[in-house]
Formats: sequence, structure tokens, C-alpha cells
Amino acid sequence: MSDVKKVNGYLIKQLQTDAWWVLESTDEPIAGPFGSEAAATEVANVLQDQPSAPVRKRKNNS
Repeated sequence: MSDVKKVNGYLIKQLQTDAWWVLESTDEPIAGPFGSEAAATEVANVLQDQPSAPVRKRKNNS
């Protein structure tokens, strides 16, 4: 297997032969498998983190 590559805050890692994955920094796979490192890198370049949904305030019915 090859070295881990970091792109746009994501890790590109070959987990199996001919299977490249985009991983979060916690090593959790988020996209893949891809047939080449270049394809995984291209996807990682356009990924964007989505902000968490705002917490809804509960109405207090006292």
C-alpha cells in the first residue's frame, strides 16, 4: 500500500488493491472506493464540510 496523502483537510488512502478512499482525519471513510489516487484526490478537492444544523430552542409552556 502507499503513503497517506492529505488534500483539503481529508486523507487519501489506499485501503485495498485498486481501491482508494477519502477519509476524515479520524480515519472514517466518507467517499470511495475510487479506481485511482487521482480520482480520490479530485473528489477530496471539491468536498466541503457542512456546518451542523442549528439547535432548535424548545418552547417552555409553563
